[in-house]
Amino acid sequence: MKRRALNAAERREWLRFARAPNIGPVTFRQLLNRYKSIGSALEALPDLARRGGSKLNFVLPSLQQIDDEIARMEKCGGRFVALCEPDYPEALAAIEDAPPVIAVRGDAATLNRRCIGIVGARNASLNGRKMAEKLAKDLGEQGFVIVSGMARGIDTAAHQCSLATGTVAVLAGGVDVVYPEENAALYEKIIENGAVISDQPMGGEPRAQLFPKRNRLISGLSLGVVVVEAAKRSGSLITARMALEQGREVFAVPGSPLDPRANGTNDLLRQGAVLTEGAEDVLNHIHSLPPGGAAPVQPLFGFEEPPYEALDEREMDRAQARILESLSPSPVAVDELVRVTQLSSAVVLTVLLELELAGRVERQAGQRVALVG
Repeated sequence: MKRRALNAAERREWLRFARAPNIGPVTFRQLLNRYKSIGSALEALPDLARRGGSKLNFVLPSLQQIDDEIARMEKCGGRFVALCEPDYPEALAAIEDAPPVIAVRGDAATLNRRCIGIVGARNASLNGRKMAEKLAKDLGEQGFVIVSGMARGIDTAAHQCSLATGTVAVLAGGVDVVYPEENAALYEKIIENGAVISDQPMGGEPRAQLFPKRNRLISGLSLGVVVVEAAKRSGSLITARMALEQGREVFAVPGSPLDPRANGTNDLLRQGAVLTEGAEDVLNHIHSLPPGGAAPVQPLFGFEEPPYEALDEREMDRAQARILESLSPSPVAVDELVRVTQLSSAVVLTVLLELELAGRVERQAGQRVALVG
């Protein structure tokens, strides 16, 4: 599918598909590849969920719900951008689980400039905030847009010092929901000097399970991610891991071993992150990367999927049982499932798609899946 601008009716259809229950980005792409149109994919969803073992009726969002969300977006001066559209950020489109639709307030063109992510501790030290401010200012003056999550501490410092040169805030809730509330003024300034984006429904409150999804967008938009202060098990380390999985560069600012906020960044350095004491350390690595980003930009829906393999219902039931027997709440690679079950890739992907629509499995980064609950 080639990039093209959607008309209002098509964008409404894309949004409805993206908001359907249990439709993740990878499943969205697989269904569109298989059925060739949003309309045909929408019609197929209830039966696929039934095949996956769903005990509930598969209910699509109503057209009224979608129209209400679009109206809410238009009221706040933003818009939805679909993955197939020319102004969808190319770097983000390259990742395996690029959101089918993003909500944007501000200047969408900012998203297609060369971006660097800066993330770190919410309870940042004074020196940590100063470091984030200097990095954001110096990198901004070199033409880079600074991407962060608008959280307290390092994120806030990075945004504030890149307002003059361009900054992007990625939210875990709806694009119209300011979190934390103390950043309301900053939120408005970011819209004026860059963009605020989200892949969540309008009005959605940020919840703990949504922050990792938010973090993958920060790294996905960026050529590289700089971590400034992060304790062990910090959300910033999740962003760094996702950056590595997406083929992005990871930079870390060293800190005192006596400060718990430096434990995570020092661990990143031990694991091979680029030691970062200033913008020059970032620039020296970034300038050697191709213009499109740290990872090659894939053509839209260019991740090759095996052709659909039609089996009779009894055979598919046996395949589903074999796959469920091999799954657990711990994630396993899809390739490993193919090897262990000795089923074809097409059958495994078909069964996983049905199980995901039924809410029985979830997809995770790196082509991994896990049982729900």
